[in-house]
Order: sequence, then structure tokens, then C-alpha cells
Amino acid sequence: MPHDEAPTQHTGGCLCGGVRFRIDGPFGVVVNCHCTMCRKAQGCAFATNASVARKDFVLLKGAELITEFESSKGKYRCFCRTCGSPIYSRRVDDDASVRVRFGTLDGDPGARAVAHVCIDSMAPWFELTDELPRFDSDRRSMTKK
Repeated sequence: MPHDEAPTQHTGGCLCGGVRFRIDGPFGVVVNCHCTMCRKAQGCAFATNASVARKDFVLLKGAELITEFESSKGKYRCFCRTCGSPIYSRRVDDDASVRVRFGTLDGDPGARAVAHVCIDSMAPWFELTDELPRFDSDRRSMTKK
């Protein structure tokens, strides 16, 4: 496989190893989300995530350990109830995909973030030093913060 071609199968799991999953298809757009909810759910400055087709997200073990929290109307953050690792999120109005947290992947996903989103609620103690495009929460307006 050429170096610039990302593999289409990835594995991942939670901190305690109770939840394991496989992704059998490509990632959607990868972003670094700086919204308050992502920061609090991840416990860090931002969450790097991307959508994957629901049919391509396969729980290999630990389905019984997945707990869901409705963080906003119709959006569920799904995590391991044993160790608290955030695994993915899902939306009621989008049965076709889930958003996977890149920090739970085992290896290099081959895909990279293309933008910082929700920077209007970015942690005040974090400084962006890269040249990726930056979007406010409404994701329509670019800013130069």
C-alpha cells in the first residue's frame, strides 16, 4: 500500500481493555473540537474525532460496558462504564454514523485533523500554534484567533 493511503481497518478500545472495537471503513472529516462539552468529556483541551459509517463500527467486546450520556438533546456520548474512556458519540437524528474519539485508536489512523472547530469556547489556557483553519461554534465563520 502506498504511504499516503490510509488503511481502511482500524482497532481501538478503552483504557481498561473491557471495550474493543474495529472500524472497517474510512473516516469522515477529522476535526479538533474545542467546545466546552468535548473538553469536559475528554478532560483535555480538545477532542479529535471523525465520523464513521455505523455499519463499519463493530464492537468486538464490551458492548455491555458501554454507557450513554445525553449531553445535549438527541446527542449521546458513549463511554466505558468501568474506566470512563469516551469511545464514540451518536445522534438520534443520524443512525448512519457514529463519531469516534481518535484517542481510543490503537495505531496511526492515517487521517489527520483538517480544522479546529468551536474555538470561540476554546480553553483559555491552550494556545493554537498550527496553521489549520479555525471555525467558531456555528462552523460557518472562520476566525483568526
